[in-house]
Amino acid sequence: MTDESNKPDVLVAGAGIVGIASALWAQRRGLTVTIADENAPGSGTSYGNAGAIATYGCVPVNSPSLIREMPKLLTTKSAPLRIDWLYAARNLPWMFAFLRNCTPARVDHITRALAELLSRTDAGLDPLIEAAGAQDLFVANDFIYAWESEKTRNNSETSLAARRRHGVSMTMLTGAEIAELEPGVTMSFHSGVRFEGGRHVRDPQALTTRLFDRFIADGGTYVSANVRSLTPTDDGIKADLSNGEKIDAGKVVIAAGAHSRSIKGSGAEDLPLGVERGYHVMFADHAHRVTRPVAWAEGAFYATPMDGGLRLAGTVELDSLDAPPNPARTEALTTRAHTMFGEEIGQPTSTWLGFRPTMPDSLPVIGPSHRSDRILFAFGHQHLGLTLGSITGRIIADLAEGRVPNFDISAYAAGRFGKIRR
Repeated sequence: MTDESNKPDVLVAGAGIVGIASALWAQRRGLTVTIADENAPGSGTSYGNAGAIATYGCVPVNSPSLIREMPKLLTTKSAPLRIDWLYAARNLPWMFAFLRNCTPARVDHITRALAELLSRTDAGLDPLIEAAGAQDLFVANDFIYAWESEKTRNNSETSLAARRRHGVSMTMLTGAEIAELEPGVTMSFHSGVRFEGGRHVRDPQALTTRLFDRFIADGGTYVSANVRSLTPTDDGIKADLSNGEKIDAGKVVIAAGAHSRSIKGSGAEDLPLGVERGYHVMFADHAHRVTRPVAWAEGAFYATPMDGGLRLAGTVELDSLDAPPNPARTEALTTRAHTMFGEEIGQPTSTWLGFRPTMPDSLPVIGPSHRSDRILFAFGHQHLGLTLGSITGRIIADLAEGRVPNFDISAYAAGRFGKIRR
């Protein structure tokens, strides 16, 4: 039976950083909000990231070079970007769409669209940090992105130029300057770049917990169940939950990350949502090795100092949600940790696998569903969920109120994928 006492203005499906930020922003606009997720808030992909507020991250994974590198990516298990060939064969439409977005023209469009969102990161995030009293969780000490060879440094010039065009502040570094800034890094880098104005989170789980606690303290409701299906009604949306409960809501936000397609009737099941599996390894008691996130470009990961130790997080693996963890990925990260910091850091004290929700054009889906304008999409942020979750939430709050956002969000619309079956 429908719970007549629980008819929120907004029901948010998903308690990761995007869902919680969407709930908080809607709540700040005076709307009543319920979050539904059977997993603990912030315990999924929002937990295991590199902790970087990556406002410089406008260059997508899509790249013209990936087309010629595809055979290697399908056969090398330890490559920073790995594609399981069986997964690729089962998902050929997604793979072809991904490759179509690797042309220079498409990469330029994606870069501009990401830069537009990233330029508004602080406007979405800072008010929530203040409301949650989470200022102490952030460290503003920039980021270092380092290359081990001159060749890979030169190959990165196109992406560096794109970041400069879109206002990313950066300073080029020599290998000696990197060593001076981060003496705990024992390997010798050829060169690097310092992304200025960057900040990172000391504990991503603590951040989502504080934001969630603020949501509850301000009158929000949480249901420990997943949204299974949605049905439009005359005056809202009826949601069926995994615990048997039914909730009527004025609007529903789909912020379930890589699991968004599982919500029947939402329209998300019609979209080409893929999965980038990301890994991290933690070395307790070794956070002192660096003072800020330091990326090893060729390894495609960041080493970030956190409250729980030194976290090496990154790499990309295209494989299914239900595939078991790939030990070759954590072994590769561990090997690179030893190269970067020395054997004395030992073995990881914990490892983790998470699922980044990724569209074939590396852009999130933000805006109304084709099924109903009362269903709002907020997923597909790939590597940038922590960074873009809060500005996405602010946009969702605008849409939930019936406002027009203060900038053009058409680049993130579900309709960009062409004709969608209804």
